[in-house]
Amino acid sequence: MFHQADLFDAVEVGQGAPAKSLNLPALIERIADFSPRPRYAFMVLNLIAKAAGGNSGSAGPYVDTEDEVRVPLRDWLCDSLVPMAKRDARRLIIVEEVKASLAAQDALPEDPGEAAKAIDNEVRERVRRSGRCNVSRAVSDLVRAGLVRRHYQGYRVDHHNRGAQREAVYTITEAAARALWSQRA
Repeated sequence: MFHQADLFDAVEVGQGAPAKSLNLPALIERIADFSPRPRYAFMVLNLIAKAAGGNSGSAGPYVDTEDEVRVPLRDWLCDSLVPMAKRDARRLIIVEEVKASLAAQDALPEDPGEAAKAIDNEVRERVRRSGRCNVSRAVSDLVRAGLVRRHYQGYRVDHHNRGAQREAVYTITEAAARALWSQRA
């Protein structure tokens, strides 16, 4: 019988499970041990905690925005992190590429306001596509650190593997939630 390994299973944590008395400095140190981008991973963890709110530590598969629109969790995380990249040189390059691409396709509206809106929408979609990958990597680091659990929920059945129209659900561990909430107290 053929067995396909689950690439998203939690990797055994080298130092065991997170300590019961995890405080904020220890949480940050734990993230730094498992993530090549600890600041980004910490921001993702904070946003997941915000999205989870009082929902027993689980966030997703959809988040209600201020506009009362339901957005998939990873898209909401990406959109929340976009302000971090506003001045990034790569983002400015993307804007120029989109302008050139729309002009080459003759899809750029004559009205400057409409043209700016079309460029903004295309840039947002490109940033969101790459942002989803970045968020997934950060969440994988948090899963390896033992701070988040991940499963997928959606069409027909919940499942620990993605696909088949399922969306991500992230659950913050109790120790991580306690450390994050202690900073707000």
